[in-house]
Amino acid sequence: MSTAAPTVTPVRKKPLDYEVTVTEVRQETHDTASLLLDFGGAPVEYKAGQFINIDPHQFPALRCLTGFLQEQKGRRELFRSYSMSSAPHESQVAITVKDEEFIAGITKYPALLAPYLIHGRLKGARIKVQGFMGPYHLPDDVQERTDHLVHIVAGSGAVPNFAILKDALHRGLKLRHTVLCSNKTWTDMLFREELDKLEAANPDTVRVFHTLTRETDESRFGPKVRKGRISQALLEELIPDRPTCLVYACGPAISPWERKKALETRTPATPRFMETVLGHLHTVGVEDKRIKRETYG
Repeated sequence: MSTAAPTVTPVRKKPLDYEVTVTEVRQETHDTASLLLDFGGAPVEYKAGQFINIDPHQFPALRCLTGFLQEQKGRRELFRSYSMSSAPHESQVAITVKDEEFIAGITKYPALLAPYLIHGRLKGARIKVQGFMGPYHLPDDVQERTDHLVHIVAGSGAVPNFAILKDALHRGLKLRHTVLCSNKTWTDMLFREELDKLEAANPDTVRVFHTLTRETDESRFGPKVRKGRISQALLEELIPDRPTCLVYACGPAISPWERKKALETRTPATPRFMETVLGHLHTVGVEDKRIKRETYG
């Protein structure tokens, strides 16, 4: 008589609390910076594409703004999540933070933590973080699922995908990578030089393309830099193997504030990057089960 093997439930690791040292604050663009974090020899295990949490309450300089926002919202301010731009093989963990613009009608409250992390002169500071979390990473059997990984990102959505790309190349995974980044202008591009170097070092496996929505310098455009938003036609051009590819898409989506306003006014919320891109992908024949997404907004 045979017995069935017991079902093994994967153990989900509980996020751990760390106290780290900010060894460097490196300006990436005019509104984005990377913070390099030293964990002081503590064991650090994470997957490329995951994030850490930071509690704003730990910073005395933010006490007044934190209290004001809590009074306005009627609840305690939550931890803020920041994707790591580093890959696990790199010597230091890095998060990349974008200063959050206040846009009337889209965001209801001003940013609390991001401006302080970028402009607060935190080099040498000890801060508390919680990690590591998030399902936005490659599955263990990615090479069995596809040989083509498509990265579609906007703005700081490039952060986790940059880590995933570096990790996949370091591990020698047999994957081709198409990277498509959407930004406003040439100077808004995150990791532009680093992506160029990765493409040059891996010409058979890495292709990098950009779209720019507000760039006025026509000389910037060419075969690898397109004018306007990511379109259905561009996705058809860059993804010939739509039934078999895997897409990792990260960028802004309709915010909770926008959804609430849409319900109140009984008008549909205007689609943002994620809703638009998902619509194009579905139209050109990429099944939803082949799309991994991470949104902010």
